[in-house]
Amino acid sequence: MLRTFIHPLSITALCALIIALLMTVFPTETLSSSLRGLSIWWQVLFPALFPFFVISELVLGFGIVHFFGKLLDPLMRPLFRLPGIGGFVVTMGYISGYPVGARLTAQLWEQRLVNRAEGERLVAFTTTSDPIFLIGAVSVGFFHNVALAPVLAAAHYGGGLLIGFLMRFHDRHAAPSSAKKIVDVANGLRKRKPSRIAEALKAMHEARLLDGRGLGRLLQDSVQSALRLMIVVGGLVVFFSVVMEMLTHAGIVEAMAEALRYLFTLIGLPAPLADAGIFGLFEVTLGSRAAGAAGTGLMHQAAIAAWVLSWGGLSVHAQIASLLSRTDLRYRPLFFARLLHGFIAMALVYIFWGWLGP
Repeated sequence: MLRTFIHPLSITALCALIIALLMTVFPTETLSSSLRGLSIWWQVLFPALFPFFVISELVLGFGIVHFFGKLLDPLMRPLFRLPGIGGFVVTMGYISGYPVGARLTAQLWEQRLVNRAEGERLVAFTTTSDPIFLIGAVSVGFFHNVALAPVLAAAHYGGGLLIGFLMRFHDRHAAPSSAKKIVDVANGLRKRKPSRIAEALKAMHEARLLDGRGLGRLLQDSVQSALRLMIVVGGLVVFFSVVMEMLTHAGIVEAMAEALRYLFTLIGLPAPLADAGIFGLFEVTLGSRAAGAAGTGLMHQAAIAAWVLSWGGLSVHAQIASLLSRTDLRYRPLFFARLLHGFIAMALVYIFWGWLGP
């Protein structure tokens, strides 16, 4: 009976009830936080993510992803135990930031181009901040120091590559998604192996024929799919903006920050950075802004900012979980990979500071 009562769904329902009660107690704050989240979505996230979502649909329809897959297969498989097609997802994920990597991975899974183990490795590998946010918003906007960008980028993206390498050991016994041989030796159909470029072009052509949609239909479907996804992202941003505001007014955020301050004092980190850690636990922008305003020494502030960027915040986690809900990919590997990425990036800031720090 007790196990049934403390089921995760029961805990989630209880938390939702508490948030709803707080919203009735603080209606003005609820409205203002909703508008603030909506403003972030409309002014920052929509123009930044919408074009990449449309492009991701187009490149899949045109078979460009299959082209890169054939080219990068000799590199991706030995290093990361991923098909070459994952190289395109890594590139797009690192350029456009979260949650584009998860979106592309879900699309590859739907087309049966990756299996569950490879998809989970890929999502954990490609959930990173985009360079525009890291340089423009964090380094320049929050820290007012563009010289901080090299050490933040090296720690964040270097940690991401380490996560990609470590994730190759995830689900080690799973078979690769494309185990069939390319050359049919028994029938003697080929006397010599074609070039990698020729194979890539053939794969792109076959994928385009398999898709079969014209340019107009493909563009229409891409825009509609991107709009649906942006509405989900916007709803989650507004929701977490309200949740953070309610938890702050209820004193829960302050209680968590106080506990983290005590922990930071024990391990030798400045206690004021605890606020940035708690805000970053929920949302990347709030945590990065708090890290830039902490005033506790630039190296420590950069370290906690690297943790926030690499962890991603529960808001980003919720966006990715919503994208993976239509697949069989599990959330747990992503959670532990993000947590480990945060600590690796934080350690790399201290390691790289002497060479790359301002």
